[in-house]
Parts: sequence; C-alpha cells; structure tokens
Amino acid sequence: MFSGIIEEAAIIKKIEKENENVHFTLECSFVNELTIDQSISHNGVCLTVVKKEGRAYNVTAIKETLLKSNLGQLKVGDKVNLERSMLMNGRIDGHIVQGHIDQTAICTEVVESGGSWYYTFEYDPLKGNITVEKGSITVNGVSLTVVNSKENSFQVAIIPYTYHNTNFHQIKKGTIVNLEFDIIGKYIAKIIKMQL
Repeated sequence: MFSGIIEEAAIIKKIEKENENVHFTLECSFVNELTIDQSISHNGVCLTVVKKEGRAYNVTAIKETLLKSNLGQLKVGDKVNLERSMLMNGRIDGHIVQGHIDQTAICTEVVESGGSWYYTFEYDPLKGNITVEKGSITVNGVSLTVVNSKENSFQVAIIPYTYHNTNFHQIKKGTIVNLEFDIIGKYIAKIIKMQL
C-alpha cells in the first residue's frame, strides 16, 4: 500500500530481457535501506526487490505488468518515480494507492502557468475507469487532484516541487504514463454497473 508521495526519481542503469520478463537495475540513494522481497512503487507499479548490489537494486516486471503499464517503454537513463510502502503509524499525505496500474494514458498537452504546469492526459474510457472533479488520481505513482474531468481526459496541476523531484519534468506531449484510478471510485463504478 502506498500514498502517492514520491521519495525519489531513480535512474535506470540497466535493462535485461529474459523470455517475456524484463529485469530493471535502478540506482537510488536509499538502496542500503532496502531488503530483498520489499515492495516498491515504480511509476506507480508495485514491484519486488530481488537483488541489491552497491547503490543499485533489481526488480522484475512480468508480461502482464508490461502490457498494462509504461515500464516496457523505459530506456537506460530514464527516471522512474519511487515510493516505498507506507508505514501505518504516520500521516497519509496523498491518498490510498495500491500500486496496481489500471491503464495507461497519453499526455496531450503541457501548459506552463506562472510557475506551475497543467498536464492534460487522455485515456480509453471503455476500460471502465472514470475521473471526477477534485477526485484523486495517480499518474506515474504520484498522488494528484483531478481538474477539468471529462469522459476520456483530465488535467492535473503540478507545483514546482513535484515537477523537479519526480519524472514529471520529462513528460511531454505524446508521453505514455501509468494511471491508477481511485479505489473507492472503482468500487462504486462496479456496483452501479452490476445494478444496470
């Protein structure tokens, strides 16, 4: 379980393909605090630490994960948003995030607005997911508030801290991102669908 508050944007040092799996080697400042079998959110995808060496660690993404996320499009040198699982004895600064990607979206516009940025994302509504005005959304693992919610698109407003300390500064028009929709909204949508 995560909160969508990014700790660090890690750099991909190596990518290895093995059958339908992809092994990622990432470098970050808190590798010495990680343990094997620990769950970490990578661009919003919950992956397990399988190996540590020096300042780097390894995780593996299977075919299902690669099909539903943007991880298969990553390259060596790309930055990945990291968050370790939340502690249950503190504040939840974002919202409840499971680390299970619902689908991807494409960035259709980035507008600078006096020191902040508005990002517009378009997604396939036929997959059954929705956004609501001022509701929660997770984009590449970052807990954000929806603005300008439409049937197949939404915007988020990004403050300078988030822009510089996550991989949002690398997102531009045409970039594919991972989305995790609000869990409460998903349950409500399913209940309504079952009653129709």
